[in-house]
Amino acid sequence: MSIMKTKSFWLAAIMTLICSVAGVLLAKLPYVNLIGALVLALLLGIAMQLAPAHMRAEAKPGVGFISNKFLRLGIILLGFRLNLETLAEAGVKTILVAAVAVTGTICLTYYLSRKFGASDELAILSACGCGVCGAAAVMGVSPQLETTDEERKREDEVLAVAVVCVMGTVFTLIEIGIKPLLHLTDPQFGIVAGGSLHEIAHAVAAGGAFGKGSLDNALIMKLSRVLLLAPVALIVGYWYQHRLVKESEEDHTAAPKKLPIPWFLGGFILTSILGTFLPFSAAALDVLVQAAYIFLGMAMAALGLSVNFKVIFKRGGAVFGAAVISSTCLLVFMIIMSKLFF
Repeated sequence: MSIMKTKSFWLAAIMTLICSVAGVLLAKLPYVNLIGALVLALLLGIAMQLAPAHMRAEAKPGVGFISNKFLRLGIILLGFRLNLETLAEAGVKTILVAAVAVTGTICLTYYLSRKFGASDELAILSACGCGVCGAAAVMGVSPQLETTDEERKREDEVLAVAVVCVMGTVFTLIEIGIKPLLHLTDPQFGIVAGGSLHEIAHAVAAGGAFGKGSLDNALIMKLSRVLLLAPVALIVGYWYQHRLVKESEEDHTAAPKKLPIPWFLGGFILTSILGTFLPFSAAALDVLVQAAYIFLGMAMAALGLSVNFKVIFKRGGAVFGAAVISSTCLLVFMIIMSKLFF
């Protein structure tokens, strides 16, 4: 690495690390925790666009590296949060309900987004964010979508993250408010929160509002959805690439490409296995998960540093409308499931 590239990397690393650590700290505050550390890091990255132009220009190559490589490292480390034994103890019904909820939400959000006029890539990212686990799912699926327009792709990523952030925050407040009207037990409400809210931070905020039983079930249900991040990314990558190959064959413009293999999601599964079956202390696992959020926060801040938001505001209506409808349907579905099976 040349001296100039090294300097760019360290400058970008310092800028994004400040945003990431600040996001983690701010996410511990009451009410602010509804937003979540990753989205806070993104917002702080946006604020970093106010830095002097020469500083941002110098950091630009390093910002690109961090948004790509640190994202993958963060998702790998996030696997330590996923305890497979806990999920197994929760029973097959929890995984099955999560699978149906994720599949239905992704398909409905994608269909509505396209119907309302959103681009294909934006529709996919928003659908996966709403269906699986918010910002981490958006960034986990994004590498599967090959493009020659990286700027457009970054805009799609930020807009998809904004959708899941706003929807998750609004529905967290709605669910806490209507809980007395639903006649659910606290554990049942935890299932609803974990199954219907997008970010882990949202599920924790809603579940934690009604005691330990509610919080535990919210986490179990939410982590059941997180578990599906790897297969969802694989399926999306296969489907998207297969469609590109088909289009290139019809147009006779390009030779078929190899399917992109998301090796970092293999790392996510491996760390889940290691965290479950090796004798890590709770403190050690907590440190590893915090490290995951630091790296993911740096990637989100890098994203915020490099996006043209004027374009985003022009294209946001379609996916926001789709997300409102699909999030409402997901909430109704989870209320029914909680009453029938939990």
